[in-house]
Amino acid sequence: MAKLRVDIWSDIACPWCYVGKRRLEAALEGFEHRDGVEIVWRAFELDPSAPRERDGTVSYVARLASKYGTSVAQAEQMIARMTETARGDGLDFRFDRVRSGNTFDAHRVLHLARERGLQDAVKERFLRAYMTEGEPIGDPDALARLAAEVGLDEEEVRATLASDAFAAEVRADEQEASELGIRGVPFFVLGGKYAVSGAQPAELLAGALHKAWSELAPQPLVFEEGAVCGPDGCA
Repeated sequence: MAKLRVDIWSDIACPWCYVGKRRLEAALEGFEHRDGVEIVWRAFELDPSAPRERDGTVSYVARLASKYGTSVAQAEQMIARMTETARGDGLDFRFDRVRSGNTFDAHRVLHLARERGLQDAVKERFLRAYMTEGEPIGDPDALARLAAEVGLDEEEVRATLASDAFAAEVRADEQEASELGIRGVPFFVLGGKYAVSGAQPAELLAGALHKAWSELAPQPLVFEEGAVCGPDGCA
């Protein structure tokens, strides 16, 4: 069976990436060739210089206001709108619980998970842990525990995090993102040629899936019958 590879550059500390994941899943639900789609999660760090866990005395809304140069009231409105949007996609965002931190190690675990055939499950678990449950996504103990909940071997995860395993793979993802001109996430590349930037509606993603698939697997010819000549004569 032909396979359509969909590469998605994404970060755990990215609310729109979780929304984009849900919308892609919705698009795949109605896609007749969904069993032939391979999803590959690629690494992108929104804040590579972040500490393992940020100072908990500064709220998420205060950091957001500082980052975008807005008032706290405006940042609260941004969060409210995003929370409402996420709710429409079946997600429960709890920004009051978010414990921001560095996501480099989380991306390394996701590369391990891909080798074990569990990348999507681990990605989902990390996103929910960060956006809903208030888990410290930069903490190695939390990462090992969360990954184990969806099937990875906890000791293997701990050993991975204690080494530099998959660090080069994460950096390679980020280098490719730079070469592609990716400045924000989520960013989808379908079949190596069609790009979709942002958490677009499921309908748009579905259209991109159909277009990419049609080029991957050309459609059979449709014949109109007419008069022909063959080895045995004309008819």
